[in-house]
This record gives sequence, C-alpha cells and structure tokens, in this order.
Amino acid sequence: MTVGVALNASDAQNQVDASVELAEEAAAAGLRSVWFGQTFGADSPQLAAIVGRAVPELHVGTSAIPVFGRHPLLVSSQAQTAQAATHGRYHLGLALGTKLLTETGFGLPFERPIARLREFLTVLRQLTETGTADFHGELLSATTPMPARVPGAEGGVPLLVAAMGPQALRVSGELADGILPYLAGPRALAEHIVPALTAAAEAAGRPAPRIVALVPGVVTDDVDAVRTRATESLAFYEQIPSYARVIELSGGRRAADLAVIGDEKAVEAEVRRYRDAGATEVVFSSTELAGEAARRRTWALLGELAR
Repeated sequence: MTVGVALNASDAQNQVDASVELAEEAAAAGLRSVWFGQTFGADSPQLAAIVGRAVPELHVGTSAIPVFGRHPLLVSSQAQTAQAATHGRYHLGLALGTKLLTETGFGLPFERPIARLREFLTVLRQLTETGTADFHGELLSATTPMPARVPGAEGGVPLLVAAMGPQALRVSGELADGILPYLAGPRALAEHIVPALTAAAEAAGRPAPRIVALVPGVVTDDVDAVRTRATESLAFYEQIPSYARVIELSGGRRAADLAVIGDEKAVEAEVRRYRDAGATEVVFSSTELAGEAARRRTWALLGELAR
C-alpha cells in the first residue's frame, strides 16, 4: 500500500525551497508520495511540479483545488504542465470547497456545487485525455479553438476528488479516478464511502477507484498534549457540514477524534485499519503538529510501512 505525507511549509522563509527540502527528507525516509493543499497562498500544481522534478523518487499530488473560482481550461493547463514536468508522477485533486471560503474569498455564490463538479470533471477529462474540449453546460462552457495538449503529458492526469457525501461520491465514481477523503475514519470508509463510490464506478463501467485517505496523525509518547493541539488545529472543520457528517459517521464527536496519535505500534495499527476499510493509499497530514522530532519519528514509521 502506498503511504505518503502532506507537506506544509507555509511558515518557512521560502515555501518553495522548504518544500523541496522536506520532499527530499520524505523520499529518504522511504515515503512514496507528497501532497500539497490549495488555499489562497502557493499555487499547488506549480509547487508539485517543482518538487516532483527536484525529487524524482516521489509521486506528487494536489489535495485539493476547489472548482469554484477556476475554469477547467486553466486547471488543465496547470495539471498537464505538472505532469510533463514530473514525467507522469502528478495527481490532481479537486474539491467542492466551502460556502465560507467561496463566498468570502471569490465573491461567488456557493450554488449547485455537485452540478458544477460534474461539469468541471467532464470538461477536465476531455482536456487531459485528448487536449480538446467542446462542452456547453448549464454552469460551464469550454471550447478549444487551438490545441490544449501539453507535450509530455500524453498519458493524461489522474483525477481525484475530495468527495465524502453521497452525491459527490456518485459523480466521482462516474467521472474521476478516485477520491481524497479527509477526516473519514475506517468505519465511515468501510460502511458508507467505499461501497457508494465502488458501486458508482461499476455502474459507469469504470475501473476500481482509488481511495487516498488523508489522515491527520503524529507518532508521539505525549498523546494527551498532542491531542489537545489537534483539537485546536482541526476545530475549523467541525463548522463545515460535510466534515461534521463524516466525523459522526466515523464514530467521532470532534475532528480531533479522527487524528491518529500514539506510539509506533498504535499508529501502525490504525494505518492497517484504513487499509482494511478499503483505502488504497494513506497520506498523513498535520505531522508537524508536535514539532520536528515527532514529525521525523512519524515519517520514519510511515516510510517503513511504505516499503
């Protein structure tokens, strides 16, 4: 099973330089992939392209670009360029985003997100596979009066969606290559997410989907103190209905209940629970939560599990 980590160097003096250094450390630890979030700061496909070119041992991914405030023609250009730069090691993650960030940041109404996701994926699949598009939907239009193919990206780009709700899972199963669930524990994966996604993919005649489970986690002996930090760090997600729902389906009350925190034996057991629940890949995030020593300890264990 592939094991990776999310890199967060947003507090560094130079985020790009620091991301490359962290990625080199991740590769040396035996990890297989590194992933980059997308907020209003660094451009994640560009960051992934730089890191992936500098550290060829790793796959690189974006988790995840919101479909509001962007157009599939532009996202396709970013993704294909990253794919060419990394010689086929880039993975594009998309997200619905949230009402708060969409309306506050972009000044756009957060309306019909599932319909927008469906149209966005439809266009993006055309563009990344053929370099052309001719689509006129209710919410999006895209045509290519000149080629949109990036030489070097002929193999296409894996398309993943940060989907956890029933409608988003249905669209992702039909049109994407897999999903990037976050704060979805083994129970939610096994009982709700994996069956719904797999059924949608089978009905659409698509291959078995990837389930890249993003999991906040740290290897530490100071469990109570780190759990307290995680409670504060992850509280934001409890305000978002989709996350609140999946936390409850996972058997948790707070977002931090889904954080994997403990010694090597405890964390390894939890990683294996995610695998048994259907995760094809596990990516740990928030590994920097307890400081550098704990992060390195966490990466060392995850690197062993990736071998």
